[in-house]
Amino acid sequence: MAKQLSGVKVAIVVADGFEQVEMTEPNNALRAQGAETVIVSPKEGMVKGWNHTQWGDTFNVDVPIEEAHAEDYDALLLPGGVMNPDRLRLEKKVVSFVRSFFDAGKPVAAICHGPWLLIDAGVAPGRRVTSWPSIRIDLRNAGADVVDEEVVVDRGLVTNRMPDDIPAFNRRMIEEFAEGTRRSRASGVELSQSNVSS
Repeated sequence: MAKQLSGVKVAIVVADGFEQVEMTEPNNALRAQGAETVIVSPKEGMVKGWNHTQWGDTFNVDVPIEEAHAEDYDALLLPGGVMNPDRLRLEKKVVSFVRSFFDAGKPVAAICHGPWLLIDAGVAPGRRVTSWPSIRIDLRNAGADVVDEEVVVDRGLVTNRMPDDIPAFNRRMIEEFAEGTRRSRASGVELSQSNVSS
């Protein structure tokens, strides 16, 4: 049986303090379906996870944010943790990188506190999302339609509430990444064909 995400390249954007399970479990699920995953960070070298109440493991940064371009990836994963998105929101290049996935119509998945980045990227208004309870008022104030559901899918954006929701989140993320990648590649082919004929 063919893997759903063969040939799909996914950027995972994190800073120190990302909730480790929110990166490792989706990463493993993506790789199991054939995706290539790449850790992108404003920090070079290594980035450190947070494991519930203490520091977790360190992971290699594959691409520094300074060298990352959305056109090189098919989809985006935004793990949460309290420290991680709070740090990432202050990085202009990260915010621009996130926004460019929405501008290009590419699928995005954000876990728990990860949707905080959607506010700074200016893509929250009109989106139906869920998140960790403490940031829901921020998302509402930014114009999002916030609900309390295990996983929410809205036009290629997948969000969840907490680590307990990761199994359901992973299933929907894989579906959206597979469908969204096919859709964006098809529109790219149509665009290039129209350019040739004009």
